Amino acid sequence: MTLDPVHVDDIASMASSIADSVDDADYDDLARTVWESWLDPLESPDGGLPIVEPLGEQRLHAAAIDDVALTESPFPTVHGLDSGTINPTTFKNGLVLDVAHAAMAAEPSDLDLHRHRSIVMAAHTHDPVQFFDTDEWLRSDEGYGRRRVLSVPRVNRYAEGVVHALALYLAESAHALEHADAVSDLLILDGPVYPKELLNWRDRDAELKDLARDAKPKAVVENYIRLVERFVERDVPLAGFVKNPGAKHVVRTVRKQLDGNDAGRRPWVDDAAFFVNLLERREGPDGDERRTEELTFTSWFVSRGGSDRQLSAEGEAFGIERTLDPEAYTVTFFVLYDPRTDVCYRVEAPYAFTKDSERRADLMHHVVRDVAATRGPPLAVEKADELARVSVGEKAALRRKLSEKLDSDQMKSYDNIRWVDADE
Repeated sequence: MTLDPVHVDDIASMASSIADSVDDADYDDLARTVWESWLDPLESPDGGLPIVEPLGEQRLHAAAIDDVALTESPFPTVHGLDSGTINPTTFKNGLVLDVAHAAMAAEPSDLDLHRHRSIVMAAHTHDPVQFFDTDEWLRSDEGYGRRRVLSVPRVNRYAEGVVHALALYLAESAHALEHADAVSDLLILDGPVYPKELLNWRDRDAELKDLARDAKPKAVVENYIRLVERFVERDVPLAGFVKNPGAKHVVRTVRKQLDGNDAGRRPWVDDAAFFVNLLERREGPDGDERRTEELTFTSWFVSRGGSDRQLSAEGEAFGIERTLDPEAYTVTFFVLYDPRTDVCYRVEAPYAFTKDSERRADLMHHVVRDVAATRGPPLAVEKADELARVSVGEKAALRRKLSEKLDSDQMKSYDNIRWVDADE
């Protein structure tokens, strides 16, 4: 124990002094005002189409957890898809690698499908001599496995983030395209429906902007565009379940509005905090007891803020040709709050699949039902996560094998010793 009880009391006292200056009730009132007056639509400060606007009637919903968990899903079968990585690893010879491993799961289970895997090794080096890199996939495991090496465009900074993003998104999108025909009713990606990290490069510093124009990132983004087109052609819906939503479209715009009216009120770190504030319900004499018998969630919205703008009708989509009406690719979403875990999720789908009111109601029903039953992600997503996840032990073993094959040790810092590879 490095802190004595007196130190713990000091920290608690400091927290109390901060709490005295923050009134949660004010935030509750502001959240309700934003919901009722600002989101229909939320205007872009720069003009153009709104950042956020309702899709259909704007409403707040609640569903009794025990009841909705026992309802039938509108979809007879559901597939989930995820990609796990070993995390970016730097070696003493200057090579930076990440390995991503994608899998698709089915509910009910399909063990033959579960065996199929796509593995991508993305590598970055400052060495002018380029290593093996091809668009071809090499087969293994009697054809169930396939793999490829991706040579990442050279950058001065961000090498770890770039290899991670390209490996993760290439493995995920390529595996989804490879097995698209196995999906007959619904596919849910573990994460957003588009590669947000790559799309954000267009709005970052000059080096990442230049990288976004490279053929390899564009090819990855194109995979997601073709995936939407493939599922539209087959009339099978595609959605994304975002477990840790980090969007800030709403709060940034609200802050700009408040700066002109009441600069002292600038709550919420991100949109998730706003929606939790809106959807959480409390009871008791002092409002200190969270109600946990119902899931609460919003209606659907159209999103054109941040990286979502790239795939909207106004966006450039990285200059990639789109065969459908550009509006079909636009991100739509609703937010779901689970009071049992005090966590909110963002559920996304391209407008092509949510423009029909019945279909978007079915998508909402399925996700709410599964979250109620699993106390977490939809079952198909949970299965995909289990298949694609690379465990701590596996990461360590893979890094040792990579060091051996590369004849170079992994670069380590003092934190690797202090925390005994806790970052893995």
